[in-house]
Amino acid sequence: MERVKFVRQNSKEREFAFEVRKRVRAYFKENNKSIYGNFDMYFKSVVILSIYLVPFILLLTRPLSSWMALLLAVIMGIGEAGVGMSIMHDGVHHAYSSKKWVNNLASSTMFLLGSNIFNWKIQHNIKHHTFTNIFNYDPDISNLKIIRLCQYGPLKKYHRYQHFYAFPLYGLMTFARLFGEIGVLLEYNRKGITIEQNVNPIVQLVKLIAIKIIYFAVIIGLPIYFTDFAFWQILIGFIALHVTAGMIMSTVFQMAHVVEGTNQLLVDENQQIKNDWLVHQLNTTSDFGRKNGLFSWYIGGLDFQIEHHIFQNICHIHYPSIATIIKTTAEEYGFTYNLKPNVFSALASHFRRLKELGNVRKPPATLTDMASV
Repeated sequence: MERVKFVRQNSKEREFAFEVRKRVRAYFKENNKSIYGNFDMYFKSVVILSIYLVPFILLLTRPLSSWMALLLAVIMGIGEAGVGMSIMHDGVHHAYSSKKWVNNLASSTMFLLGSNIFNWKIQHNIKHHTFTNIFNYDPDISNLKIIRLCQYGPLKKYHRYQHFYAFPLYGLMTFARLFGEIGVLLEYNRKGITIEQNVNPIVQLVKLIAIKIIYFAVIIGLPIYFTDFAFWQILIGFIALHVTAGMIMSTVFQMAHVVEGTNQLLVDENQQIKNDWLVHQLNTTSDFGRKNGLFSWYIGGLDFQIEHHIFQNICHIHYPSIATIIKTTAEEYGFTYNLKPNVFSALASHFRRLKELGNVRKPPATLTDMASV
């Protein structure tokens, strides 16, 4: 696994990191609250899972027109995205519950997306959260070719149009995982990452293939068996489900890191980033809005991405409560707290950033650039 050392530049960074952690801990202690999920989280999980499962049950058990079936497939896609953002995400971060088996159960909802937990943990928990917005280390900004998400990535002529074509391509996100993660796992096995995580490479590969087989048997096989729809109609519904889920999840994720005001970095020759890790998270992450209401509820608090990146073991139910603490502390110590006023301003900022990344070739970061972050 890659190694990057985060080096504090001054005592202020150390003091801020210590103080913000102390204040957040104090909030939970003084209010006698657990950092994990509560009844609201469990109720949400039932609702979100129902948005995914109920339409599927109706598709299998009720005579429906083609258009109604397509609508239910889209609703399933909305539910699938909600499951990924609001249930699976907290489970994999061990933030859903204090009980390991409950976290494992929440994590296992990843299977409803036809994917596996191990790959997600490596890509998201370890690589993305540790090396946020560091080119060639954070896969979320480094691996795409047709969309340029980082200023240090190769610039192609077609990137000048990416602010228009990126959003439709975001709909392919779940397809990329569904059909591409066996190759990703083989790459992890080749690099020794799987063994490094104390996981048997062969067992994990067999497990992943089994997950794929079962998923396709359920999501495509059951409609073939229980409904009168033609295969091509079922295939259209399957595509609609995944395009809907992929577009929602990808867009939400991008609005937290690929927007104006968030930094993108290169490591120096010593594999270092000249910032405390916690300050680095502030510099590379953005919140969007404080009062997104139902949307915030649905996306699992991913609009409070700064809170999530600093305290990923805290359930997202609590992010609105600790956001003010983090923002106040950051500003008290002179650090920028990136905040877009609402989801629409964040979406517009991502659009402008895509346009900039598609048209501007920026030079590699210098030590001076990184030291000034």
